Amino acid sequence: MALRVAVVGSGPAGSSAAETLAKAGIETYLFERKLDNAKPCGGAIPLCMVGEFDLPAHIIDRRVRNMKMISPSNVEVDIKIEKQEEYIGMCRREILDGFLRDRAAKLGANLINGTVHKLEIPSNNTDPYTLHYADHSDGTVAGKQKTLKVDMVIGADGANSRVAKAIEAGDYNYAIAFQERIRLPEDKMAYYEDLAEMYVGNDVSPDFYAWVFPKYDHVAVGTGTMKVNQALIKKLQAGIRTRAAKRLEGGSIIKVEAHPIPEHPRPRRVRGRVALVGDAAGTVTKSSGEGIYFAAKSARMCAETIVEFSNGGTRVPTEEELKLYLKRWDKKYGMTYKVLDILQRVFYRSDASREAFVEMCADIDVQRMTFDSYLYKTVVPANPLVQMKITAKTIGSLLRGNALAP
Repeated sequence: MALRVAVVGSGPAGSSAAETLAKAGIETYLFERKLDNAKPCGGAIPLCMVGEFDLPAHIIDRRVRNMKMISPSNVEVDIKIEKQEEYIGMCRREILDGFLRDRAAKLGANLINGTVHKLEIPSNNTDPYTLHYADHSDGTVAGKQKTLKVDMVIGADGANSRVAKAIEAGDYNYAIAFQERIRLPEDKMAYYEDLAEMYVGNDVSPDFYAWVFPKYDHVAVGTGTMKVNQALIKKLQAGIRTRAAKRLEGGSIIKVEAHPIPEHPRPRRVRGRVALVGDAAGTVTKSSGEGIYFAAKSARMCAETIVEFSNGGTRVPTEEELKLYLKRWDKKYGMTYKVLDILQRVFYRSDASREAFVEMCADIDVQRMTFDSYLYKTVVPANPLVQMKITAKTIGSLLRGNALAP
């Protein structure tokens, strides 16, 4: 019997998994509740994702080569990408997600406009999983109740994953992202032609940073904070609007968005013949809060593992074989997550340390390491002399930050 795989959720994670499976000739079902969904997200993607996932030019709204870091006391540091061919891609999620989903469908994935309400777990290792879902292809919100039996399931259904709940994957702490899309007058929009801004300070986020990221014809202005501070989210959004007020003058809000973002991996990411990827698994990074590339990459690695151990779809992989995807993932990116976790613990704990963080960003060696690590998703080791210099500068910046903080 040919292998049947259901992928729940068609964001960058789900669509990337479905594409990989469909290319291998595996019978794939890709579920998406809302085909025009626009997830609230800064939308920044690293250069390596453009090549690895074969993204066409029209997916990229802006090619950002300049970043402005703004400290709690409004000290501004300009960071520039030196190489002409390098950039940070800025995307609208409805465009990026739609492209990846449509490509997976064209390659053979069976796209189902449906909401998965329940995943029925079999009592043994051979019987199929049963998905209970509402099929919205008739255009109604309620849809038509249906079921589908499959051999394996990939949960790519976000921070509030129903697949994760079904396999008792455990809870994780999460953050709330809040974002306004603002259309600016032409002269104000020209300022953000190839520039993005990041603001730090307790007034905009006690845990992360706030952002102004350029899109096709507007800017995304947002912030994020941990669940325990979610009651403050509108106050924090007002904070970034105040800090960026002069640059946003004359703008009009065209969309308001909010969404949970995982803060660390779930306790269990594989159980039986079910695997979690992307936000459902908890692949968002600390410090940068980046999730798009890691969501797509984790899903592709999961799907590649299924293709490998199913012998091209002729057998059903076991739980132990499926878990190999996690071992490979942790080996490849574990250090990246640890480094970013340390950076967040050191530099986001107070306005004094945030002042130090922004001051450090003015150093050219820090900028090179940061951009190399971000654009190509590797923790780039510096030579010993540069590393010593950066360590000394970090200590000095932290000491001065206490004096600089408002």
